[in-house]
Amino acid sequence: MPHKDIRLIALDLDGTLLNSAKELSPRNRAALCRAAEAGIEIVPSTGRFYRGIPEAVRELPFVRYAITINGAHVVDLRNGGTIYSAEIPKDEAIAFMRHLDTLPVIYDCYLDGWGYITEAMRDRAEDYIDYPPSLDMLRRLRSPVPELKQFLDTQEKGVQKIQLFTRDIPFRDRLVKELPRRYPELVFTISLPNNIEINCAGADKGRALLELARYLGIEQAQTMAFGDGTNDLTMLRAAGCGVAMGNAHPEVRAAADRVTSDCDADGVAQVIEELLT
Repeated sequence: MPHKDIRLIALDLDGTLLNSAKELSPRNRAALCRAAEAGIEIVPSTGRFYRGIPEAVRELPFVRYAITINGAHVVDLRNGGTIYSAEIPKDEAIAFMRHLDTLPVIYDCYLDGWGYITEAMRDRAEDYIDYPPSLDMLRRLRSPVPELKQFLDTQEKGVQKIQLFTRDIPFRDRLVKELPRRYPELVFTISLPNNIEINCAGADKGRALLELARYLGIEQAQTMAFGDGTNDLTMLRAAGCGVAMGNAHPEVRAAADRVTSDCDADGVAQVIEELLT
């Protein structure tokens, strides 16, 4: 597919554009620069909120748009304008959290572009998260509150995302199958070794990608997307060309149009370099 046919590239971050050390490699950065010079929109597409995106990505001068919080928020970074938004109503989020309180998990949420967690859960995070980058992100990018449900009850806005953590991976895998049957209005995906991410049914990366492309006057066939987690599935299916990383979840690899090398071997750069040749 020659580069003249691609006008937008959406990129998951963790496990995709970023390597396992959460860094943007020089080769990946150079490939993004070349694509931007060719007139292609480079769009980070992440489960993180914008302020949680690494500085190395946020400072790329050609990045104007971002898909954040698994598609719950699409933003124009130059003027702060919202292009698309989809939130879990506050009362539904609180009710769901009451169910989580009966399970051996901890959880947090994103509200208005920032993360919040019950203080006692943050203090016990090591018991539930054995993946150091996840633990570091939780500690840096969550404000502790005395009790999360009570805090949300004082807010006016809906919840952009809920995230739970457990060390018990078989239990996590059962939950991600069982919870959708109980809560069909919510979407459950995996992006990290021991998490589940919960969004409203209107929030997914694929829908966000199509909304952004429509806003920019770009055809679906002119989009390309990279990802590795199940929260990237809708995006890879929606894009004109969906690319799975070598380290991707098996379901993601099966859904992709092609598979590249893993995130530590600059798999993103390999495809973009080929695209621009």
